[in-house]
Amino acid sequence: MNPNYVWAFAVGIGLVAGLRSLTAPAAVSWATHLGWLNLHSSPLAFMGSTVAVAIFSLLAFGELIADKMPRTPSRTSLVPLLARIFMGGLCGASLCASANQPLLIGALLGGMGAVIGAFGGYEIRRRLVSKLNTKDIFIAIPEDLIAIGLACFLVIHF
Repeated sequence: MNPNYVWAFAVGIGLVAGLRSLTAPAAVSWATHLGWLNLHSSPLAFMGSTVAVAIFSLLAFGELIADKMPRTPSRTSLVPLLARIFMGGLCGASLCASANQPLLIGALLGGMGAVIGAFGGYEIRRRLVSKLNTKDIFIAIPEDLIAIGLACFLVIHF
């Protein structure tokens, strides 16, 4: 695969992590488990284990629920942002490993995508809630669907 495509997909999966921090690793974990991504000879091979699939899937589901709670901290505050950058980096590195590209480049691009996704997603959601004069949940649920759909698209078409 052309390295430019690999790197674009690494940014894309990072963007997903910026929107929903655990949706990206859940998708990458499932793709690895199903054999769509080959991480067998990489240090990230654990992503395809049954344990990783179960943990990331459960955590991603929990995050989708927690995101709707009023006391959930903003994705742009320090700890949630760092988690998104880490998960975006992990997923970007996984895609690069699967394509025999440098893990460091994938991690950096995935982390960069996570920052874009976190701040961009936050701003778009805030503005839509304001402009449409609606409750946050009516924007949050479509955002969930966009994150899930984009993650699936990226790992299926990789």
